[in-house]
Amino acid sequence: MEHISAEKLAELGKAEYTKVEALLKKGPLTNKDRMAIPQQEMPTGIPTVRARQMSEVALGYSAEQAVVEANRCLQCKNQPCVSGCPVNVHIPEFVAQVALGKFKEAADIIKETNLLPAICGRVCPQEKQCQGQCTVGKVYKSAEKSVSIGRLERFVADYERNNNLATAPKVAASTGKKVAVIGSGPAGLTVAADCRRAGHDVTVFEAFHKAGGVMVYGIPEFRLPKSIVQNEVENLKKMGVKFEMNFLVGRTSTVQQILTEKGFDAAFIGTGAGLPKFFGIKGENYIGVFSANEYLTRANLMKAYEKGVADTPFYEAKTVVVCGGGNVAMDAARMALRLGAEKVYVVYRRTRNEMPARREEVDHAEEEGVEFRFLENPVEILGDAETGKVTGLKALSYELGEPDASGRRKPVEIKGSEHDIPCDAVIVALGNNSNPLIPKTTSEINVDAKGHITVDENQTTSMTKVWAGGDIVLGAATVILAMGEGRKAAASINEYLAK
Repeated sequence: MEHISAEKLAELGKAEYTKVEALLKKGPLTNKDRMAIPQQEMPTGIPTVRARQMSEVALGYSAEQAVVEANRCLQCKNQPCVSGCPVNVHIPEFVAQVALGKFKEAADIIKETNLLPAICGRVCPQEKQCQGQCTVGKVYKSAEKSVSIGRLERFVADYERNNNLATAPKVAASTGKKVAVIGSGPAGLTVAADCRRAGHDVTVFEAFHKAGGVMVYGIPEFRLPKSIVQNEVENLKKMGVKFEMNFLVGRTSTVQQILTEKGFDAAFIGTGAGLPKFFGIKGENYIGVFSANEYLTRANLMKAYEKGVADTPFYEAKTVVVCGGGNVAMDAARMALRLGAEKVYVVYRRTRNEMPARREEVDHAEEEGVEFRFLENPVEILGDAETGKVTGLKALSYELGEPDASGRRKPVEIKGSEHDIPCDAVIVALGNNSNPLIPKTTSEINVDAKGHITVDENQTTSMTKVWAGGDIVLGAATVILAMGEGRKAAASINEYLAK
């Protein structure tokens, strides 16, 4: 698809804005009027330029684009979009305010249920959630043609921040109760905010030197600027939430010690899914083989791309193969380009249609020069016996058979299709298992066969006074699903502490 410049899209947005204004002067828009308004495309940086830069790719709507897009909303009485949102943002209400040009009011409505709108507007898979339920999208038979709820959420959050209009949420009078939040990812920050709002003393314990969890170590700067995450953390600090960094629960202190020795009345575990999965094939110990988790952490948190000043060295590779088809694989492939790779391949055993990655992320990767090798899967990583470094990937070709348990067609090996892909680095992006440290050091907490902490419908664990949520419970999931679990846990904690 041909890239359209941000300037051209802004110009088109102004033209549509003028048309919408003219229609509104004649009276309220009919559903037919709204359905005729073209969806506003998100402006992005020039692919050949942005592929070598860390600056944000998606540039955000102009005010005119936002108003035009908001006027596409049919304001359905049954609000199907809200049911698709894990934190039940009042979507029609905030979109209606955007349509009127009342951007601050729109931000206030969102933040009644979601304190991280600038983050969610950028990284949540809206097409599978709120936009997947949108009536406009259903009429067009495509969630990609729904009202662009996520882009509007991002716009109003950015508008509020850029114009210094944000105010700290009101905090109830002190209850004298103390809540420990273990992990500062999306689930943990949500619990911290909701419990602090209720008047409890909240401390967040984070293993890394920066707060934000997967939002800082997993998601690249070009998709989610770290300044935005830091801004949300600062907002929590303004509410009175405390942060203790470089505090590894399970090593520095156990959960039991936090409750007893440190005097906390409740604890929430949101330590995420940080244990990477591998294929278990020959050659995974060669130099130049990385889990996507390690690769992205070095680049995102330790800024490996800042040569000479970074907190960590990075592995220079000219040809990189990324194995996997999810968002993390797309992030790793696009990061490899920015770290200097001349050629980046994504090897995936199914086709584009079966890829779990967001369509937007796949399109952006392809625009930037990432090449996709579908219906292939590695069987061995090749290397030089003397240097111990990666020299290639041995793979098999596949064809699609009948659907498996996931509903996707199962890849079937083509006999005699073995072939080599020369490369000097391999990044494995097969997902992550839950962090095992806390369950291993806290026998009172039950886990399932995959190592995920088991909880009830209120996120309560088998250990008294302890709740859990996010990827440590779900396995690798999304920011908004983790936040949804955090909201449920916080509500349960607040109810428990009120007794």
